[in-house]
Formats: sequence, C-alpha cells, structure tokens
Amino acid sequence: MTSLALGIPGIRRDPAARPATLGRPDVPGLIDRFGRTARDLRISITEKCSLRCTYCMPEQGLPAIARDDLLTATEIARLVEIGVRDLGVHDVRFTGGEPLMRADLAEIIRRSSAVAGGASISMTTNGIGLDHRIHELVDAGLTRINISLDTVDRDHFARLTRRDRLPAVFAGIQAAKDAGLTPLKINAVLMRDTLAGAADLLEWSLQNGVRLRFIEQMPLDADEQWARDNMVDAAELLSVLGTRFTVGRPHRDDPSDPAEEWNVEPTASTPGGTVGIIASVTRSFCAACDRTRVTAEGTVRSCLFGDDETDLRGLLRSGADDATLADRWRAAMWGKQSGHGMERADFVRPARSMGAIGG
Repeated sequence: MTSLALGIPGIRRDPAARPATLGRPDVPGLIDRFGRTARDLRISITEKCSLRCTYCMPEQGLPAIARDDLLTATEIARLVEIGVRDLGVHDVRFTGGEPLMRADLAEIIRRSSAVAGGASISMTTNGIGLDHRIHELVDAGLTRINISLDTVDRDHFARLTRRDRLPAVFAGIQAAKDAGLTPLKINAVLMRDTLAGAADLLEWSLQNGVRLRFIEQMPLDADEQWARDNMVDAAELLSVLGTRFTVGRPHRDDPSDPAEEWNVEPTASTPGGTVGIIASVTRSFCAACDRTRVTAEGTVRSCLFGDDETDLRGLLRSGADDATLADRWRAAMWGKQSGHGMERADFVRPARSMGAIGG
C-alpha cells in the first residue's frame, strides 16, 4: 500500500488498488458515471505555504511531506502530457499549499508547457514573492494566474493569515499586471469575519482593473471551525455589496465555470466591471464539474469532498507505461461521486484540509 505522508486517517480504500470500472464505456476521456467529463486538471505541487490562513491551514502549518514523496518536475510534466494527449485535458493549473514555495517551479512550468500542446498553464498563488519570479515563470510558459486576497485592510490581513504580508501580496499583483497576465483574477474566501470589508475589496478591485471572485467558505479548514449556520452565502454578500454598488443580474458564459458573474455599474469613484461569486455550498455546480485533481504526493482525487484517492506516483516510479497510467487515471475518475453532499444530514467533511488537497 502506498504511504501517504500527511498522517491523515480516513482514506477509504488502498490508493494503490485499481478502482472498479464496471459499466464504463471504452472512451479515452475522463468520464464518470454521471455523464461528466473532466478537462480541467489541478496539480498540487507542495503542502508548504508562506501564510497560515485560518480557513485553510493550521497555525503551525501542515505536516511536511518528505522531498522524495513529492512528484518531481519530470513526473509532473509526464502526467500533464498524458492528461492533455490521452485524456482530453485542456486546462492545467498548479496549486499548493503555495506553488511559489517550490524552488523548481519555473522548471515544472517549462517542462509542462513543452508537452501541453494547446492547453493553458496557470497557477493559483498568494502572490508573496511573485514580483521576484514573475519573468522566469512567464518565460517558462505561465499563461494565467489567480491570486488569493481576502481583505485590503493590513491589520485584518495579518489576523486572518497570521502573517503581516499584505504589501508583498500587492507587489505580486502589480508584477503580474505589469507582465501582462490579464485578466488577473482575485480569489476571496467569503467569511463572517470578512463580510464587512467585502465592498472595500470590490472597490479596490475595480479601481485596479482586476476581476474579483468571492468564494463561499467550504468545510475544508484545518481547524474544523466551519459551521453551515454561520457561513456567509451569496445572497447575504449581494445584499452587502448592494449598499454601495448597483449590481445587475447574474450570468455564466461557460456552464462549467464555477463562478456566476454580476455586472457592477460605475460609481463616482470606481469604474464599472464585474464581480464573480463561486457559491459552492448554496448554489452547487457539482453537476457540471469538469475537474480532476492530483495531490502533491501523486494521487488522483476525483472530488474535493471524496476521500478515495488513486496512486499514480507508485506507477510512475515502477516503470509503468503511459497507457497504464492513463487507464488508472480513467478508473479513478469513473468512480467520482455525484456531489459534495453538504445538503445531507449525514455529510462527513473530508479528512484532508484544502491546503493538503490543493485548490
């Protein structure tokens, strides 16, 4: 059995075993039993992070993954190539932890870009240190970027992330804009603690020409403090934003895009634009989900909320050919659950937190 280095309980089956595929048609893509096809690949490349956001990581950080247990740049690129060439992936996004904590990030992007064909290569980051590395990452093939930012108040940022690093995040955002990585998306987790500053964050985003997306908080926090009866939903956020902005009707241009977009009318101090809301809890988009995830240790995770994982790292290092890896990946996705299940009374939160899964 493959060892998972995060010391987490609850993986329901042996990750090294081939998942059941009874009834699966012989097609090349990453299909599941509910008619969905996964084309968006998220690859976590580290558990390390330069922040300790309360909704993501414990204060002391996650247990370290041994260097030898992390996928290498070469292994990551091989999975990207198989995903794009054999499985129909057309978007590749690197996540963490914090991707910028990998010293070989540019090599990972360069190797992956070289085999990704027409697939986009993007990254989700907190932006800290991005200003020092942006040119090497763009030169390596980075095409898009999302930056996490929950508040533009420095004191509040320090409390929320347990680090006083807001100026460094602003520097990373400016560097990404200067490098031409537009449209630049800002991701903000919607919490009771940040609701009062939501309009300020939207105003800042409109003034700085970035696309803000609020994300309903999910039960993926390492401290396990999430409670549905205390979460802020999309309707409450819109009510708060409506005290300062005129917000139009929602639209979603791509049915598989998790964000609904609202047009925002200009004011005396801000230009018009849009604001997105990813209502993962109250307006579930599970029926249109097109994501497949690979953890930093090389296991396929078909759903954020499904604890079954399928090991690819062991196959990579045992000399398996590409066809065998693709077959195992297809099998992993065939068993994807129908949805996150948060609406059910018997819902059980995943064993891993968001930082250990990858966004």
